[in-house]
Amino acid sequence: QVQLVESGGGLVQAGGSLRLSCATSGIIFSIRTLGWYRQAPGKQRELVATITSGGNTDYADTVKGRFTISRDNAKNTVYLQMNSLKPEDTAVYYCHITGNFWGQGTQVTVSS
Repeated sequence: QVQLVESGGGLVQAGGSLRLSCATSGIIFSIRTLGWYRQAPGKQRELVATITSGGNTDYADTVKGRFTISRDNAKNTVYLQMNSLKPEDTAVYYCHITGNFWGQGTQVTVSS
């Protein structure tokens, strides 16, 4: 079956960095569009970034210039490098693969 396992979340001070990883299995990874979403308490889940099979990327306006999504097709893994983190980036971050496959989420907490 398809599995997505996120890692790399944690507690960081404002201005710091974190790198999230999402290792996948059970799916043909290289042909899929991948994405990172986040959900803060009391808010709807929102799109953070996507990367297509061809490497084209797109970002929410709130993270442009600070976050970078990338993929390693050899490792079936998608990454989210998060720099200059702000308290408003605090959320549970989920990876997503087209076909409606989701990871379990990883908590990112940014302290002020």
